[in-house]
Amino acid sequence: MHIDYYASLNSPWTHLGAARIEALAAQYGASLRIWPVDFGTIFPASGGFPLPKRSPQRQAYRLQELARWREHLGIPIHIQPKHFPAKELPAATCVIAVRETIGDAEAIRLGHRILKACWEDELDPGDLPTLGRLIAEVGLDAERVLALGQEPRWAEKRAADTQAALARGVFGAPTYVIGDDIFWGQDRLEFVARRLAQG
Repeated sequence: MHIDYYASLNSPWTHLGAARIEALAAQYGASLRIWPVDFGTIFPASGGFPLPKRSPQRQAYRLQELARWREHLGIPIHIQPKHFPAKELPAATCVIAVRETIGDAEAIRLGHRILKACWEDELDPGDLPTLGRLIAEVGLDAERVLALGQEPRWAEKRAADTQAALARGVFGAPTYVIGDDIFWGQDRLEFVARRLAQG
């Protein structure tokens, strides 16, 4: 079994599901591949709105829901972190470069460290020196990965991955895809588990 995992490296919802999707993949022996696609492109192409363009009612409700999920899961996120939204492209291209040249597990580990930096540690993963420290913290060569991530081919790969995600039916983050089954949101991980249990 295989899970394609479409992530926003700025998304608190992706962060809240991060450890749980890893655990489910391990529990059921499924492979897991992260796709840090561009939801700035996906939202307008699929009828969605980026956070600043959402109605005040929806923005206020989002904050309530984040507080509820923080308490429910016991994950100590900041509801309004200092560096949100972070500049996402440098981090995303580094994750893609790691995925394509080192491996899926390392890319996921880096992607999840980037999310934790923003939502728990009040760090700015869009800042290159900070990003370098995060890369080193997950056991990778920071200088090499930062240089690799700045190669234009990875931004091009992200753009192609984004179009492929749209064609597959992805419209929000996080999205987990198993075969033809699409699961949007960390609050759908119970259904991901049921799908994995089916084999």
